[in-house]
Amino acid sequence: MNYKIIAILVTFTAGIAGCSAVPEGLTPVTGFETERYLGKWYEIARLDHRFERNLNNVSATYTRSENGEIQVLNRGYDVKTKEWKEIEGHARLLEGETVGSLKVSFFGPFYGGYHIIELDEQNYSYSMVSGPSRSYLWILARTTTLDDAVYEELVAKASGWGFDTAGLIKVEHNVPDD
Repeated sequence: MNYKIIAILVTFTAGIAGCSAVPEGLTPVTGFETERYLGKWYEIARLDHRFERNLNNVSATYTRSENGEIQVLNRGYDVKTKEWKEIEGHARLLEGETVGSLKVSFFGPFYGGYHIIELDEQNYSYSMVSGPSRSYLWILARTTTLDDAVYEELVAKASGWGFDTAGLIKVEHNVPDD
């Protein structure tokens, strides 16, 4: 086999694997209970990305499929087109059932990291999630609002961990689900 092809394959594989890695210096929550995390979560704030640009009323619903895999349904209202957008995917735990670290795929064999770095361990009422780098951050809650003190505490932690919290977009929830 040609060494250039091998080098390209190794680089490509490493790049894909790196897309689900935990950012350096961050630790996913432990004592995680997957079944308690399932259900609907509302996006309270996020760092901007093209795949969510112009979306408000964003939610993510996690369910368990018959084969044990976690199904993901992300949904948001595009304020420019005035249409609901949704995408389905699946997730797999990276380090076992008790670590809040998953890889999520919406496009075939390509996975991205989903690392729960903060969680209301008592009630599972809020969580803070990082992607594969510090340019991905989401603050989620079980309701469309989050107590201001809790929000500010999460933002302060994220800032201390090196996230650009000045870039956080607070997500509006002002359109009823259809």
